[in-house]
Amino acid sequence: MNTFVIGIGGVTNGGKTTLAKNLQKHLPNCSVISQDDFFKPESEIEIDKNGFLQYDVLEALNMEKMMSTISGWMENPRHSLVSTDGGNTEEIPILIIEGFLLFNYNTRVYKPPDPPGYFDGHVWPMYLKHRQEMEDIPWEIVYLDGTKSEEDLFSQVYEDLRQELAKQKCLQVTA
Repeated sequence: MNTFVIGIGGVTNGGKTTLAKNLQKHLPNCSVISQDDFFKPESEIEIDKNGFLQYDVLEALNMEKMMSTISGWMENPRHSLVSTDGGNTEEIPILIIEGFLLFNYNTRVYKPPDPPGYFDGHVWPMYLKHRQEMEDIPWEIVYLDGTKSEEDLFSQVYEDLRQELAKQKCLQVTA
């Protein structure tokens, strides 16, 4: 069975979950797995020299459990019986995986605000590290402009996905 997997990465509090949930509302047969659901208990999170809990590192996550969840979905994709496009109910199952692997820097106002020095001293260096790792992987990655509005980003991603899914359907028919 063909499936379609989408990854959304970005800076902490950058809107990944919002985009993923918005896409899920508009795409048929779409499931979301959020990396935030796989953080280890706070008692297992390391504290840096400044007293900050180190959530922006892979060691803070139970990645084995997350990968197991993804594998389980891949083995038995969850189908929605209702297509949001009003057409064929035999849609390709879609999985959106979203997490903090950081791709873009954006000046935002957080509520509650980060402690002084947290973003520059921890979040941004982790972003640079993870972005370099992602750039070294030969996958097709689309980088979004985090200065655009939530609506513009959604429209761009949604249209790209519709076009890619249409290509996948054509490939299925010719196979």
